Amino acid sequence: MVQGRGGAMTAAVLLCLLLSHLELAQAATYTVGGAGGWTFNTVGWTKGKRFKAGDTLVFNYNPSIHNVVAVNKFGYSSCTTPKGAKVFRSGKDRIKLAKGQNFFICNFVGHCQSGMKIAVTAA
Repeated sequence: MVQGRGGAMTAAVLLCLLLSHLELAQAATYTVGGAGGWTFNTVGWTKGKRFKAGDTLVFNYNPSIHNVVAVNKFGYSSCTTPKGAKVFRSGKDRIKLAKGQNFFICNFVGHCQSGMKIAVTAA
């Protein structure tokens, strides 16, 4: 049987779908801060971990005293919230990592300055 151009195209599409499914199946979920959750002095929590784009970070915390803000590099280093930054307030936030650098802080007064921030690089 001779396979035409349409059959090859269908096979290519199916292969792409299969590969994207495998990539999603390999995504990992990390609880920021481990059992202690998202709190002070979590800056070093990322050490020894290898993150990939598509992995999920779970931020568990008391929303009456903390939050999570996705910031840029300047916001991370200066502990400031840039205009338009996404603020999470649920206490059980699930955030998917983008490829490259990802920065998160708590913007409650003094919290970021006291070590409540993380920088994650995803391959």
